[in-house]
Amino acid sequence: VASDSFEWLEENACLFLVHRVISRLHLRARKWRTLKSKSPILLLVYEFVPNGTVYDHLHGSRRTLKGLAWGTRLNIAIETAQAFAYLHSIDPPIFHRDVKSNNILLDEHFRAKVADFGLSRLLPVNVSHVTTAPQGTPRYLDPEYHQCFQLTEKSDVYSFGVVVVELISAKVAVDITRNRSEISVANMAIDKIRRGVLDELVDPDLKIETDHEVKVMVAAVAELAFECLARDRDFRPDMKEVVSRLGEIKQLQESKVSSRHIDMTSTVSLNAVEEKLPIMSSDQITAQFR
Repeated sequence: VASDSFEWLEENACLFLVHRVISRLHLRARKWRTLKSKSPILLLVYEFVPNGTVYDHLHGSRRTLKGLAWGTRLNIAIETAQAFAYLHSIDPPIFHRDVKSNNILLDEHFRAKVADFGLSRLLPVNVSHVTTAPQGTPRYLDPEYHQCFQLTEKSDVYSFGVVVVELISAKVAVDITRNRSEISVANMAIDKIRRGVLDELVDPDLKIETDHEVKVMVAAVAELAFECLARDRDFRPDMKEVVSRLGEIKQLQESKVSSRHIDMTSTVSLNAVEEKLPIMSSDQITAQFR
């Protein structure tokens, strides 16, 4: 970008502010080190995050034979949720608008760092949503935002739900080589949870058939993801609640609590949210890419 491009600087002033706020005040956002000018180029300099993205480890070049351990996946979900809970709670709130596994980086200790705030929006004072043309990655995009052009904090919650399903299943968000009804991993997860066959969704690397403790936690996380994917945003939890519930699930791992209170085959809370979930046809999914 040319250094004398004042129009560009004005348009991106909010973006610079976003990076400054999150890099100084939250450790789960990728740190913005400085803005450097070496005429005629402006450069944003970030901390180096050596372990790539969550997408890389679930689906790409960094995936190993054993895959990510369940404890690592759960920590990624918790740390990512903490970052978004923070962004939604500051004044003014920030909506990321492009939550996806490609935008969650992992440092040398596999701690999550949220990145890419290029589409983020600051919420104006005393309003609950922003009316704006939908932007983001189609396979993660909140269907209500896509239909109504209303961006809210719950739009990030929906996208986060897709990421959680990826963490559970190690399946890409959209795969046109899958059966038509399962092109969208969100729709696939909703269907399998409704039918009480979550084991058909879960990544075999997690070995839930032999690790009862992991089975308990995966079931609880899947229930939470199910709620995040509710069609009506009013029935989705906010990110503060997501953090709280993931923390409770984490305690199961730390204290090795018995699983008798959670049933893998249970269709927990389905009646309350069943009619509010996004069921999109394969044509609707693929149409978003045209």
